[in-house]
Amino acid sequence: MAAVNSVSFAGIVQSPDRKFTARSNSASNFDAFKLRGTVSYDSYNFRASRSTRMVVHCMTAVTDIPTVSQTKSNFLKAYKRPIPSIYNTVLQELIVQQHLVRYKRTYRYDPVFALGFVTIYDKLMEGYPSDEDRDAIFKAYVEALNEDPAQYRVDAQKLEEWARAQSSSSLVDFTSKEGEVEGILKDIAERAGSNGNFSYSRFFAVGLFRLLELANATEPTILDKLCAALNINKKSIDRDLDVYRNLLSKLVQAKELLKEYVDREKKKMAERAAAASQKASEAVTKMLGGVQIN
Repeated sequence: MAAVNSVSFAGIVQSPDRKFTARSNSASNFDAFKLRGTVSYDSYNFRASRSTRMVVHCMTAVTDIPTVSQTKSNFLKAYKRPIPSIYNTVLQELIVQQHLVRYKRTYRYDPVFALGFVTIYDKLMEGYPSDEDRDAIFKAYVEALNEDPAQYRVDAQKLEEWARAQSSSSLVDFTSKEGEVEGILKDIAERAGSNGNFSYSRFFAVGLFRLLELANATEPTILDKLCAALNINKKSIDRDLDVYRNLLSKLVQAKELLKEYVDREKKKMAERAAAASQKASEAVTKMLGGVQIN
């Protein structure tokens, strides 16, 4: 099972100067799927006159921002049941990445981001033993980030339904149309076109990819046009989509290994049970063979 347990994302390290930095293990299958972010806390001292001897400390960061460990702890408290390691390892590292994005100064929730996370989550959790547990894990995960899991699902479904009704050309021409989703995309384009009002992430890239996929927009030029319309750097999208495809491939391989392992164990258990039953039957037959019934 070593190959299965090697599924890993970036780790998180807290440095002495109170900066949080995402790091990846060089041996990780998914080390490319990491988000590096830093949250810095700077303090300034303002001293009043010598007679008052008063010191006022002002923090440039919001003091109620949770730490990564608090977010992970909130998730574990909300969902207390054990999660198989093939899923849990990835979930724990995903939540670290999403925490760093969630609490960036420029972060603002948008449905394309939500669609990207929902897509990754659903792909990761395919084949999970219990649908009820899968939904409960999703709820605990999103709420641990102080966001609304129902909104994630509703917005993701809304964008998926819209994308299915689009063609390659209409997907790109959202700027000239009116509608709820068109308005969402226009807002993203406006924020991405201004400095400091849009926080790009790989979750967003996956959401964009999902729109193209559902609209059957397979022509390479469509992605160029859509990125231009949204004021998004296409090089970043290309890089992150390659990582996403690699992630899906590795997950499929890991799940196949897990399935093979489970099937082998079931077979061994069945063989052991059959052997034990056979021995018990032989023992009973031997014992009864020496008993005479008048």
